[in-house]
Amino acid sequence: MTKGLIRLCYRKIIDASSTKLWDQYVFEDTYKEFYMQSQFYNQEHKYQTLQELIANVPNADRLHYLTSTAAIGYIRQLNQIIPDIANIAGKLCLPFTQFKFEIVHSHVEQKEVHKVAILFYSDWLTWIDTVDDRLLIAYGDQQPALQTGQEIETDMVAQQPFLSISSLQVGELPA
Repeated sequence: MTKGLIRLCYRKIIDASSTKLWDQYVFEDTYKEFYMQSQFYNQEHKYQTLQELIANVPNADRLHYLTSTAAIGYIRQLNQIIPDIANIAGKLCLPFTQFKFEIVHSHVEQKEVHKVAILFYSDWLTWIDTVDDRLLIAYGDQQPALQTGQEIETDMVAQQPFLSISSLQVGELPA
C-alpha cells in the first residue's frame, strides 16, 4: 500500500547572495567564526582558503565543527521545522531533529566567497505515493493505520532542488 518509510534531506546553501534575513545572519556570523577560528590554524598567515588549511594543517578539518557553533542559535530558531520546504498550501511542514553543518568554501580575506551548507534531515515519514512531482506523505510510521483502513492526515511536498530521500525503509520502524 505504501512505498515505505523515508527520511528527506534538504541541503540549504547560504552564501553572499542569500537574500533571506535568517540566511544573511547565518552567513555573517559563520564567516566571523570561521575567520576567528582559522587564525589558530593559520598563525603564520600562509593559507588563504579553508581547502588550503585542511590540506596543510593537521586537524584543520575541525573548522567545520568550530564554525557551526555560530549557526546553532539560528537553527534553534527554526523550532525543528526545515526551512524553505513548504507543502502545497505554502506552509513549512517538515520536522527535523538532525542536521549537519559544513563549510563549502571560505577565504580568510574574501568574505564574499564564504559559502556554507546546512543539511536538514527530516523525521521518519510514511511515503504513500508520488503524484506528479509531489510526494504524498504522512508524518511518522502510519503504515499500520493504513493497512487497517484507518484515516490518517497526509501532506504533499513538491520535489525540488536540494531535497532528496536520504533513507528508505520498507516495513515498520524498529521499536
